[in-house]
Amino acid sequence: MRIDQLLAAGATRSFEFFPPKNDEESAILAETIRELRNLDPSFVSVTYRGGRESRQRTFDLVHSIETEGHITAMAHLICVGHNRAEMREILQNYVDGGVENIMALGGDIPDDPALQGGEFTHALELVELAREVGSFSIGVAAHPLGHPRSDDLVSDRKHLAVKLREADFAVTQFFFDFEEWRRLVNELDSLGVTKPVLPGIMPVTTLSGVARMADMGAAVPIWLVERLERAHEQGGGPAVRAEGIRAATELCRELLDGGAPGLHFYTLNRSTATQEIHSQLFG
Repeated sequence: MRIDQLLAAGATRSFEFFPPKNDEESAILAETIRELRNLDPSFVSVTYRGGRESRQRTFDLVHSIETEGHITAMAHLICVGHNRAEMREILQNYVDGGVENIMALGGDIPDDPALQGGEFTHALELVELAREVGSFSIGVAAHPLGHPRSDDLVSDRKHLAVKLREADFAVTQFFFDFEEWRRLVNELDSLGVTKPVLPGIMPVTTLSGVARMADMGAAVPIWLVERLERAHEQGGGPAVRAEGIRAATELCRELLDGGAPGLHFYTLNRSTATQEIHSQLFG
């Protein structure tokens, strides 16, 4: 089913996975999908890291989830480093495979010299090409604090508005403060763009995770760091994890109460944290 139609029908719940690289990772992911399928997700998304091998793993996992798991799946596509003919072929393969949903991403400049260059510079160009090739429901990425490569927040929002006008919905980088999502949505609204912006959720469950998330471009607010540090003083690692789950659940409640069109969970191919948050939210 098309994700834009799912969003039009009501608030969605979705999970993100990445393709496994070996048998051990495959077994872990298979168990995660089995566990999370019980939560009746609206859809799932599958990431793509660039390169032919990763591309095929993404395609295979999306196809398996849809045909064997009977869950709507969205394939991530990265355009930077590709030429138009290659990208058109990739999109046509998804059309032929019956995949209706894609996440159109620019991506980072590839490390592989063979993939550098290409004919794309921004995700908008991929969105436009996807419209030519098939009748996709198209998502794009949004960054509440601005894209790392943007010059400033004003130019970031203008670029996002142009991109989202051509797409059907956006999914944000994970964040930890409701006001960041509300500000993003309000700024897009002021630019005349009112399409759904799905908030991305990833709980902080360890103190070391604070630094890792900052490296990924999602600064953890000081008030949350202080909550986690107090929890560590009182009960060590288990208390930190519980507090991180509690904070993520609170954020989800604020988002749903504040009109968010759904919740998109970054699972890291594990089910436990997402299940705990889901249980606290919905029973």
